Amino acid sequence: MSRIGKQPITIPAKVKVDVKGQKVSVEGPKGKLNWELPQRMSLAVEKDKVVVSRQGDDAQAKALHGLSRALVNNMLRGVSEGFVKKLEIHGVGFKAAVQGKVVNMSLGYSHPINYNIPDQIKVTVEENTKLTIEGPDRQVVGQVAAELRSFYPPEPYKGKGVRYSDERVQRKEGKTVQ
Repeated sequence: MSRIGKQPITIPAKVKVDVKGQKVSVEGPKGKLNWELPQRMSLAVEKDKVVVSRQGDDAQAKALHGLSRALVNNMLRGVSEGFVKKLEIHGVGFKAAVQGKVVNMSLGYSHPINYNIPDQIKVTVEENTKLTIEGPDRQVVGQVAAELRSFYPPEPYKGKGVRYSDERVQRKEGKTVQ
């Protein structure tokens, strides 16, 4: 049996779990999330715990068991606590600002970069260079952070660009004149 999949998930306070067939919906203070379980998985809500079980014993069912449990756990954590990713912008004149549901970034190109923020995601900017991305869906928070970083990934020679706050950029030595 899957080591991860067989562990029950504790439902946090103020979180409501609803299961209709293969559809799982979780609602909490930070938002509402929906997900459809794979065919071979089933979900049971017992008092303050959620248990994911599988039908079948082949390799694919075993793999989906742990995955399904982890995704349901992330849904419960997301609607109760939320997920956060932090980005930093390094470079002279590089900055970002939020205007409504759009992140406006100036990254040294001839044009500003406008990025539309998805629903349920909140982006805040401090000191023009520190971005905080928050939301209940872990996958969407990570995707937004990755897309914002992709506009100007950190380069190894001067260290300019958009990077995660905990990311270390390995610096390279440039060419030297002889």
